[in-house]
Amino acid sequence: MTETSETPFPSGQYVQSLARGLSVIRAFDSNNPEMTLSDVARKTGLTRATARRFLLTLVELGYVRTDGRLFVLTARVLELGYSYLSGLSLPEIAQPHLEQLSIDLHESTSASVLDGHEIVYVARVPTRRIMTVGINLGTRFPAYATSMGRVHLAALPDAQLEDYLATAQLKALTPKAVHEPDRLREVLQQVRNQGYALVDEELEAGLRSIAAPVRDRSGEVTAAINVSAQTSGVTVDSITSEYLPRLLKAVSAIEADLTAGTPAQPAG
Repeated sequence: MTETSETPFPSGQYVQSLARGLSVIRAFDSNNPEMTLSDVARKTGLTRATARRFLLTLVELGYVRTDGRLFVLTARVLELGYSYLSGLSLPEIAQPHLEQLSIDLHESTSASVLDGHEIVYVARVPTRRIMTVGINLGTRFPAYATSMGRVHLAALPDAQLEDYLATAQLKALTPKAVHEPDRLREVLQQVRNQGYALVDEELEAGLRSIAAPVRDRSGEVTAAINVSAQTSGVTVDSITSEYLPRLLKAVSAIEADLTAGTPAQPAG
């Protein structure tokens, strides 16, 4: 958000200072865990003076710390997302089923929700590190390049999907990545038809994953769960023939628990 950005809100309803403060927090990510004042101003589009005021306010509140030159987020920012996560029944309900699925397949399992152009991890059972970047609760990845993201995108109404394709920054993260809007549209239609998504080395070389949607009582896709593995340990054929049936069984169990509203025994 730059200082001159237009907003869709009625006059008097949009708190620009809050938007600017949040843009400062969002400027920090895995590629930029610590930044100078100039770095923050450049990433947010704010003037140095404005960026400085927000950074010092966040330091005073305990969300940012500084050595006088570099600024870095503190663990206190996790409080901002805790209320949302604690209000979700999904992570608590999905976790035991993800754990059982991980035990059965000896692979990492995860659950995510869609937030804008990205997926956000809300539950995870890792077996080993399978990517060059660490994955934790709250980790975000571009939806188009992930199996869980494609499950979410395939569930969007056509108008929302077209808006996504027109506004998302689609780029090839690996040589195998599907990132052209027309081709991605075809892939998502296939996901709709078959009920699952398989991504083969599109987010990162050496990584394969398969995902399926989790639906609520009304049939709406509320989350996605996946199994991810290194290409050296599983072929495309085996991830479909061996992993998919167990994945779908876990999905059914999670959906049953969501309908009941309470966690039950994990699918064995």
